Amino acid sequence: MISLGRSRHRDDAGQVSLLIVGFVAILVLLIGVVVDASAAFLQRAGLNSLADAAALAATDGLQGDQVYLHGLGERAKIDPRRAAAYAGEYLAASGARETYPGIRSVVSVTNDTVNVHLSASLRLPIPIPGVGSRAQITADAASVVLITP
Repeated sequence: MISLGRSRHRDDAGQVSLLIVGFVAILVLLIGVVVDASAAFLQRAGLNSLADAAALAATDGLQGDQVYLHGLGERAKIDPRRAAAYAGEYLAASGARETYPGIRSVVSVTNDTVNVHLSASLRLPIPIPGVGSRAQITADAASVVLITP
């Protein structure tokens, strides 16, 4: 059989390499997301524990003050400044400022409850392009002051 024209075969060499590079890029991106999400989760868990402990330290100190200075009554009177001081003392004694540089705390009081809000910046271990290299992590806790005769 005689061929009249030149046979045209398409050369696919190099196409697989392009797919492999694309898959590797997606894999690296997914690994970055998982590592960053894990770091944020762990910091949030640590801040939650710290906020819980600070709220408990504040109510424990307030309960002791209330009972020993003013006797037992129906309801504890909470001084917001003293609650903030007790929570701040706990945070300082626990080394929170060294563990979470730039940590910010807000202590508020409503009726018989002490609320502690903590926030700290996290430097992401694997920065993802377009997302940024830092994340703000927050935690909240509350503790109730109960005085029972």
